[in-house]
Amino acid sequence: MTASEDTTALRVAVIVGSTRKGRVGDVVAHWFAGLARHREDLDVDVVDLADFDLPGQLPAEATDDMARLAARIEESDAFVVVTPEYNRSFPASLKQAIDVAYDEWHGKPAGFVSYGCRSAGLYAVEQLRCVFVELHVVTMRDTVSFDLFADDVDESGRPADDGETASRVAAMLDQLVWWGRALRAARAERPYVT
Repeated sequence: MTASEDTTALRVAVIVGSTRKGRVGDVVAHWFAGLARHREDLDVDVVDLADFDLPGQLPAEATDDMARLAARIEESDAFVVVTPEYNRSFPASLKQAIDVAYDEWHGKPAGFVSYGCRSAGLYAVEQLRCVFVELHVVTMRDTVSFDLFADDVDESGRPADDGETASRVAAMLDQLVWWGRALRAARAERPYVT
């Protein structure tokens, strides 16, 4: 079997981007991870940034938690970033976590699950796309986005498991698997050049 024929499950890190008290990001991430785990082509790992004590100022040498987070990024084949929209952008905690790693992101795909008011977190996704381009990450066209105040979201922030939502999740994950396998095969053939 060649690297391009590899059908091993794609290791996907679902990253909870908010660390704010009272957040719904963890609820949304676990909801999404539950749906993704129904697929045999994915091996899903939830990476909650609240579980890492990242310093406010990046030190000259990585702390243990910085190294632990970078290792989780390194061992992943692909990412799904779960982000709220704060003031038309994404949380500072997410930017700080993204900056903890560098080479570990290269040559991998990322999808987005976003939430917020009215704009459903899409401004945050727009900004994240710009950040990930700098890290040589391929971002998925389709996203899973929703308004927290819509009728199809419950009081905990969990979206309804309806046909439309399932369709959006499937479309994004199909793209992520395609890119994830293609890029994993390419990285196996030769190291990514930056």
